[in-house]
Amino acid sequence: MTTPRPPIQLLLDLPIPGRGEAPRSDAREVEVATARPEPESPARTIDLMEAICDPANIEAALRAVVRNQGAPGVDGITVRQLPGVLEARWPEIEDQLLRGCYQPQPVRRVPIPKPDGGMRNLGIPTVIDRVIQQAVLQRLQPLWDPTFSEHSYGFRPGRSAHQAVAQAQAYVTEGYRFVVDIDLAKFLDASSHYTFRFFERVEEAWSGGRYLNS
Repeated sequence: MTTPRPPIQLLLDLPIPGRGEAPRSDAREVEVATARPEPESPARTIDLMEAICDPANIEAALRAVVRNQGAPGVDGITVRQLPGVLEARWPEIEDQLLRGCYQPQPVRRVPIPKPDGGMRNLGIPTVIDRVIQQAVLQRLQPLWDPTFSEHSYGFRPGRSAHQAVAQAQAYVTEGYRFVVDIDLAKFLDASSHYTFRFFERVEEAWSGGRYLNS
C-alpha cells in the first residue's frame, strides 16, 4: 500500500505589481502557454527611422533615461546635463540617424564583482546613446515582442518571474517531473552562425516536453 501524496497546490496567489506584469482577466488563473508561430520579420524598414526620430518618441525616450538615472559614459555628460546637451546637438544627430551614418560612442567599461566571485565588465553607454537606444526600443519592441516564444519570460514587457513560477507549477500539475537548467557562460561572447542551429536542435530534442526561458 502506497502512502498518499499531499495534494499539489494548483493555484498561486502571488502579489501582482502594477508595473511589468501582463494584464490578465483572472489574476489567479494558471494556464499552460503554447508558442504560436508568427512572422519572422514583422518590422517594416520603410519610414522606421523617421518614426524613431519622431519628436514625441525622442521626448519619451529622454524622460525614461532621466528617470533611470545612471552614470555618465566616456564623454562625461551626466543625466542632469542631458536635456540641454541633447537639445543643442539633436539636429545634427537626427540628420546622421536619418542618413544612416550615426556612430555611437565607445562604451565605458567598469568592472564589478560577481556574487559568486570574479569580476564582470559592465558597459555604460553615453547618455545620448542611451536615449537613442531607448527610442529604438520604443518603436521596435511593439513590433517584435509579439513574435517571441510564449514560453519566454525574461526581460520582456508584461512578463515577470512570478508568471514563470506559476507556469512551472502548471507543468508540475501536468505530471512533468524533470528540470534541466542550462546556463551558457559567455555564450553571446563567442556565438556565431551556429547559434540558431543550436537552438533548433534544443527545441527538436525537447519537442515532447515543456520549457521556460526566464
